[in-house]
Amino acid sequence: MFDKILVANRGEIALRVIRAAREMGIGSVAVHSTADSDAMHVRMADESVCIGPAPGTDSYLSIPAIIAAAEITGADAIHPGYGFLSENSVFVQALQDHDIGFIGPTAEHIRIMGDKISAKDTMKDLGVPCVPGSDGGVESLDDALTVSEGLGYPVIIKATAGGGGRGMKVAKSAAEMPTAFRSARAEGKSAFGNDEVYIEKYLTTPRHIEIQVFGDGKGKAVHLGERDCSLQRRHQKVFEEAPGPSISADERAAIGKVCADAVARINYIGAGTIEFLYEKGEFFFIEMNTRLQVEHPVTEAIFGVDLVREQIRVAEGHDLSFEQDDLVINGHAIEVRINAETFPGFAPRPGKVNAYHAPGGLGVRMDSALYAGYSIPPYYDSLIGKLIVHGRDRESALARLDRALGELIIDGIETSIPLFHALLQEPDVLSGNYNIHWLENWLETKFTEK
Repeated sequence: MFDKILVANRGEIALRVIRAAREMGIGSVAVHSTADSDAMHVRMADESVCIGPAPGTDSYLSIPAIIAAAEITGADAIHPGYGFLSENSVFVQALQDHDIGFIGPTAEHIRIMGDKISAKDTMKDLGVPCVPGSDGGVESLDDALTVSEGLGYPVIIKATAGGGGRGMKVAKSAAEMPTAFRSARAEGKSAFGNDEVYIEKYLTTPRHIEIQVFGDGKGKAVHLGERDCSLQRRHQKVFEEAPGPSISADERAAIGKVCADAVARINYIGAGTIEFLYEKGEFFFIEMNTRLQVEHPVTEAIFGVDLVREQIRVAEGHDLSFEQDDLVINGHAIEVRINAETFPGFAPRPGKVNAYHAPGGLGVRMDSALYAGYSIPPYYDSLIGKLIVHGRDRESALARLDRALGELIIDGIETSIPLFHALLQEPDVLSGNYNIHWLENWLETKFTEK
């Protein structure tokens, strides 16, 4: 058993882990930059350690500083949350070398799935359906044109080390390929230090469907259904729901079994998410996230499980606390991401929160590290909260979301709350009739000056 866990993250996800640890009787250590000395996760943890100045590269991404904090405080294990070092295989290997536990997958699994080409090859071998595309990386523009001609336009060029929508460019014709190819490579090099790219067929009206999987590292795994994350802007999710309004029970069971069997065969340990594009009844693998997802609360809501608690348990060597047959969907859940940014411009707007009131009531959960008087630092992601609602069905969940948004008060800064008020007036959103391009098309139609 772990006696003390260090949380190598900040904000709401750090609080999420600290709370789970406390319920399990496990001590917690918060790390923080100088900009986060008054952050809520620092106040809530049993201990805290400053690990560097404000920029993430000098603090939350500093492997030596985080390992030193773990050794100073005597932490048995580290939970990475999401983002920062959560999918960094070098970090996981360094922890192993220092005899510090990692609450997540092995360094090898993170490395394989962190490279989009090796991930796709691995999934193909495991029987997971994949998007048609290039066989490995594409090194030259001439090769890119040849591959794209064979696939048929439109195509999407992706950085092999990409994530979060970066290093992804669409070419609708051969004439657009030179600019798209060079741009994807440059963005991949800038963001990830790797300019290798690959090419896939670009599906025109797909939904983004992801399957939550969980393995015990001993050859056993389960799936916890799907989440529909199709409402996106610039490949960034803003609205997630479970179960997906377009997925049938038979489809769920079939693709879920494929995913659970795949991760079981590689002895995967902990939480993971296998992401697909879904179009005309077919699933096409795009990537696997080897960490807890931002949107994990909707899965927790419909299955009544604590995924963070389960992460900690399997990292301690325990078996899964549930079987596949135990996992029965109850109702419908929706999460919206609250960002400190303008609407409809989506420009980051950090600043001081003058007043904060979280919504409550049956089936409402607010994951946030905000409090009145808190100054949101300008150095990190603009996500400041997640509003999650759960209802007996999708209609009641939408009604609950509308009510909860009306109760939510964040005064002193601009937020994305108006976006969700507007979306809940749209018939396509209310009916679940949308795809991954819907939101950007809607924004362009509604808010672009003619």
